[in-house]
Amino acid sequence: MTKNNLKAKDFATDQDVRWCPGCGDYSILSQVQKVFAEMEMNPDEVAIISGIGCSSRFPYYMNTYGMHSIHGRAPAVASGLKIANPDLSVWIITGDGDGLSIGGNHLLHILRRNLNVNILLFNNQIYGLTKGQYSPTSEVDKRTKSTPMGSLDHPVNPLAVAMGADATFVARTMDRDPKHMQAMLKRSNLHKGTSFLEIYQNCNIFNDGAFFTFTDKATKKASAIFLEDGQPLIFGENDEKGIRLDGWKPQVVDLEKDNYSKDDLWIHEENDLYKAQMLARFFDDPRQAEYLPRPFGVLYASERVCYEDQLIAQLNEAIEQKGEGDLNELIAGGVTWEI
Repeated sequence: MTKNNLKAKDFATDQDVRWCPGCGDYSILSQVQKVFAEMEMNPDEVAIISGIGCSSRFPYYMNTYGMHSIHGRAPAVASGLKIANPDLSVWIITGDGDGLSIGGNHLLHILRRNLNVNILLFNNQIYGLTKGQYSPTSEVDKRTKSTPMGSLDHPVNPLAVAMGADATFVARTMDRDPKHMQAMLKRSNLHKGTSFLEIYQNCNIFNDGAFFTFTDKATKKASAIFLEDGQPLIFGENDEKGIRLDGWKPQVVDLEKDNYSKDDLWIHEENDLYKAQMLARFFDDPRQAEYLPRPFGVLYASERVCYEDQLIAQLNEAIEQKGEGDLNELIAGGVTWEI
């Protein structure tokens, strides 16, 4: 098989895909397989590492190397793999429960270290595998089997977490927009460093319609804003609304009724850290009477040296200065104590 002959089916396995019919994971799987083929990625040079959850069945369905690891620890496994084999294209598959609850600590550290890996976080605002308990991203008052009177917890904002950890690539897409997802997957792959892509994924069994405000055709244009580098922030049914900055405060304006034009609007710049921090905070509850549109696309992209490159350089420097060393001698050690 040559790279230029790859098709999406070359990344599929003979395993039965065991997600519920209608699950958004099917769309994500399909787009990943298609994009991998289009990017001419060699299946033998790709590894997919997952944790625990519905999303984490992903490695079974991809004809690449892979590991279904332990709850929340996919970033730790992927870090070791990338350091041991820097030439591998490593993809971490996680969910809002796996990645932001038990795995929150590991997610934080892989983002700040900036290994050259890709993270896909499937966010459905529910624990699906364990049959419908509220998750870290569930909205306030969410009634589930574990919160029959409604959740009291303020939801985690995944993109704000990523920005707070100094991630070098932060983006969001949705399962119901295949073309946009494909574009975001390609951008994630091209980024040198840890890419963090949140994917709004519908769980039609335990949390159906959680993101329909942003993904449904009837409300999408009024509720979602699609970011393009160097372009003004415009949204609305007929692109009649925009975002301007009143000092440092985002303000929604009507380009048809208010005395503003496109020239007055906020221009998106992917490398602007401070504006990206604000965009990540466009996280209003859509149940409110007024709310800022939810951003989709690349919020932030910057360059920083990758952890594994620094580590390899440091190891080489140590070998040059002290030699390769002897493991048995190290274990025997010269420092002991008696009790």
